[in-house]
Amino acid sequence: MKRIPPRPDLGHLKKQAKTLLSSYRQGDAAAIAQFRAHLPAAAARSDAAIAAMELRLHDAQSCIAREYGFVSWPDLQGFVLARQAAVADPAKALRHWLGLVYAGDVAGGTHRARPAVAEWLLAETPQLLGDDPWLACAIGDEAALRAAIARDPSWAHRAGGPLKLPPLVAVTHSAFLQLPAYRERMRACVRLLLAAGAQADQSIGNRWPPASLTTPNEDERLSALYGAAGQQRDPETTRLLLDAGADPNDNESLYHSLENRACTALLLAAGARVTGTNALYRVLDLDDVEALKLLLAHGGDANEGAGSAPTHEWGTPLLWAIRRRRSPAHIEALLAAGADASVRTREGIDARTLALRFGLVEVARLLAGVGGDAQGSPQEAFIAACARADEPAARALQAANPGLVDTLSASQLRLLSELAAQEGCGDAVRTMVRCGWPIAARGGDWDASALNQAVFRGDAALARFLLEHGASWTEKHGYGDNAIGSLSWASYNQPVEGGDWLGCAEALVAHGMPTAQPDPASADTVLIDGRPGVFSEEVAEFLLAASVAKASQLASGN
Repeated sequence: MKRIPPRPDLGHLKKQAKTLLSSYRQGDAAAIAQFRAHLPAAAARSDAAIAAMELRLHDAQSCIAREYGFVSWPDLQGFVLARQAAVADPAKALRHWLGLVYAGDVAGGTHRARPAVAEWLLAETPQLLGDDPWLACAIGDEAALRAAIARDPSWAHRAGGPLKLPPLVAVTHSAFLQLPAYRERMRACVRLLLAAGAQADQSIGNRWPPASLTTPNEDERLSALYGAAGQQRDPETTRLLLDAGADPNDNESLYHSLENRACTALLLAAGARVTGTNALYRVLDLDDVEALKLLLAHGGDANEGAGSAPTHEWGTPLLWAIRRRRSPAHIEALLAAGADASVRTREGIDARTLALRFGLVEVARLLAGVGGDAQGSPQEAFIAACARADEPAARALQAANPGLVDTLSASQLRLLSELAAQEGCGDAVRTMVRCGWPIAARGGDWDASALNQAVFRGDAALARFLLEHGASWTEKHGYGDNAIGSLSWASYNQPVEGGDWLGCAEALVAHGMPTAQPDPASADTVLIDGRPGVFSEEVAEFLLAASVAKASQLASGN
């Protein structure tokens, strides 16, 4: 592993990545070997296979980061920026470090914790924490906690330190609990505090904006248990708190624990209520059928949300499972738990018809014979054919029913966007478009066009197809922006693993989206159509380079 220089320069690291990528594209054997050694996707592949991967800048950056011992380029970048900030303003170094250890709801902000970066910084500057026992909680320094309790037994009950945290909250919300090297010492601190009489339900007000560290939202309490089960998702710490009497019904822990089934099981065994927490809907987002069965076995109501005033916009978990395109196994689990198969959406659409609208043929078979008064209409038959990407059947229906697309309702037209928002539905979207579906129809969770959905997901192939068939970068979404905003947010935050936002940018620019200009007010943003935007580094560089190329073409008269 390479040692990072004492005064790392982000520009130099970026240049290393670009040089590596350039050498790789020239077929350099050493560059290919470097990717094989450090990029997981290239591990154990032959030179020819790696050369055929068409690796991009983000791959080269990931490779460079891993050479230095970081799991990602954002972590390496975060470390360099944090070190530079500490040198520039030592007084703010501790506050910056705390923002790496604690997520925004605790530290104040919208950021997520970056424990690996915090660990690197701490290794370089162990004196950063001084002798503050509340800071000792963040890294599991049991000796410092013992000393604080010995000096003043009431310390275990008091909030304090830079973030004004009760000790048990300071331990369980620390992302150091995610690091294997620190996990046991963090748990030891939890045991010590509980033995010293700390209440297992210690909590703080939420500091997520518009709240802040100085003005927390006291109506939204974040418990120590939520830190253990819902944030760090550590089963052993969760068990310690529950055994000490922590309330499993704290309005946060169960919902957020679902990414670790062991934590969920502990909460349910301790009496966590499922109904009213949105946990059933959340588990369907995560596509974990065993976790779904666990919730149902512990009192989850398969008909939650039924009635005249549903608690969820899509009604019951059965309807939400269909909308999320879950498997027949999910549907079978809900039906076995008593889900009412005759339930309808607010617009009166029955479950079987909804399944066909989302291309779930096997699910529709499970629901056969229940409701379905609209299933025989030409409109629903056409939608079902499109959703299963059966273009011949869809066109046959159009031939038998001229003007069929024009008769679709607003809720039916939204399906183009609904399917574009979901993985594996590209063929269905293409079928819809080729059959004349209005390409700018909006839908989905954020009322966006299919193009905005494709860009958000980094589906460059689908974005290119939509643009070739008349979609425009100017199409708005529910937050009032267009595809530029979608590209900005998604390329920077990367909400979908493996998304190709550079490919989306290339497609958008090829179909009329304005290129970028440097922003004189900030090095972190570029100007597009007169507005500043933050993009991933490779997307920003492409947009700026495209602007230079366009200017050159205009100057040469081409």
